[in-house]
Amino acid sequence: MFVLVFVVLLLDVSKAGACTRIVYQGPNNTILTARSMDWKEDSMTNLWIFPRGMDRNGEIGKNPMTWKSKYGSVVAAAYDICSTDGMNEKGLVANLLWLAESEYPQWDGKRPALSIAAWVQYMLDNFATVDEAVTAIEDNKFDVVSDQMPDGSRMATLHLSISDATGDNAIFEYVKGKLVIHHDRSYQVMTNSPVFHEQLALNNYWKTIGGLTFLPGTNRAADRFVRASYYINVIPKVEDIRTAVASVFSVIRNTSVPFGISTPNEPNISSTRWRTVSDQKNKIYFYESTLYPNVFWVDFKSVDFSEKAPVKKLDLLKGETFAGNASGEFVVSEPFKFLGID
Repeated sequence: MFVLVFVVLLLDVSKAGACTRIVYQGPNNTILTARSMDWKEDSMTNLWIFPRGMDRNGEIGKNPMTWKSKYGSVVAAAYDICSTDGMNEKGLVANLLWLAESEYPQWDGKRPALSIAAWVQYMLDNFATVDEAVTAIEDNKFDVVSDQMPDGSRMATLHLSISDATGDNAIFEYVKGKLVIHHDRSYQVMTNSPVFHEQLALNNYWKTIGGLTFLPGTNRAADRFVRASYYINVIPKVEDIRTAVASVFSVIRNTSVPFGISTPNEPNISSTRWRTVSDQKNKIYFYESTLYPNVFWVDFKSVDFSEKAPVKKLDLLKGETFAGNASGEFVVSEPFKFLGID
């Protein structure tokens, strides 16, 4: 019976969204979080530097959340309407991934609300650790509101992972209209469908087989979860940060989808567009596009996050090739506006 259920789940998750996120827990407090961005089209990603002290708005017309950013951050934005990935100056990392099963509460306008496009930024602006974020979100003082994708094709159904400089992890999902929080240092991997507790169950099954015997090799979310879980824990845990970053990049590349592969009418199995690795100890944000030969990075020691410092943007859409520390290549820009709901 279990095998039948397992096969049905594998068939079902082939319809799930894309992207993979992993956390490496190494010696001497080395923590690295990596993610791939898989999407059916170019997500028009640019990198942004946001300082402390920014006045923020949840972009929900009737009753938006408002706050002032406590921490500066570097983020990767999709279409310049949504923060999809990033790290703040305290080493908190947030990653937004697709989850087709997401169901958000019916918002009646009575409680403050936050556009899902600003969910990542809210975390980066306000919290230094996973424990702080979970404690605050458990108070349930606001709603996250979603809407149609900009092209009107489907609802934006997403879940959120966060990790901090201690290696702690949390996953936030809206299931049947209720927020579910999974909080544990061991939650090092997140992909897409099914919901997180079912991902863990599938992974436990594969652990009984053993990664040296056989690992599932397709592009489906459950298979990527299993491969990422195995490799992130068997790669050598080394003190040399250069080697550690290279190892983590190798794992996230292993779970990527070859460029040019996309399933029609599904964002589910889509080409990997870019990958990031966040060094949460040394505060360095690495970025790799599948279209260019170089990994480049933003070293936070080269960034001015002080209050009233300018917002800056690194335009990745002009075809320029960046290498090494690209912090000095950012230019002063007006901040983008999060996609909201009137």
